[in-house]
Amino acid sequence: MIANPVLDFQLLSASDADQLAVVALRAYTDHYLHLWHDGGAWYINRSFTPEVLRRELADVNARFYLVQQQSEPVGFLKLNLHRPSPCQEAADALELERIYLVKSVTGQGVGKACMQFVIHQARQLAKELIWLKAMDSSHDALAFYRAVGFEPCGTDRLTFEVMKESLRGMVILQRPL
Repeated sequence: MIANPVLDFQLLSASDADQLAVVALRAYTDHYLHLWHDGGAWYINRSFTPEVLRRELADVNARFYLVQQQSEPVGFLKLNLHRPSPCQEAADALELERIYLVKSVTGQGVGKACMQFVIHQARQLAKELIWLKAMDSSHDALAFYRAVGFEPCGTDRLTFEVMKESLRGMVILQRPL
């Protein structure tokens, strides 16, 4: 377990899939159900069942961290250790694929502490940059990423048929180290 003054970051393994599924479902349903025609059921079954998460946790290129505040799970991070940025493929990059936090910690500095943790991890791995994708309709998230040093470098579009067409746009952001 890695600690900072506000949070603990617990590196997860495949045996933690059930615990991760609980916090992933809670954090996802707090923020993203409005994206879907089916209320998110298709995506939740595709992404957050213990079986799916167990497979992802077994990937040697991925690191999942449970984010805890006062021993209470409040979210999770998924880092892909060796995934080139679509904007700068030659750079040695780390992808922050997921940062999902429960709504009750919004505005408490938890997101900022998570980003400091991710930056520290990337530096420890001697990465040149960190990149991520965010929904182009998530204006608060985009402002947050800019405030912690990320700059837009491209766009993408999700192709999930169950997702509302007007909400499929993504912004690719990266932060040099």
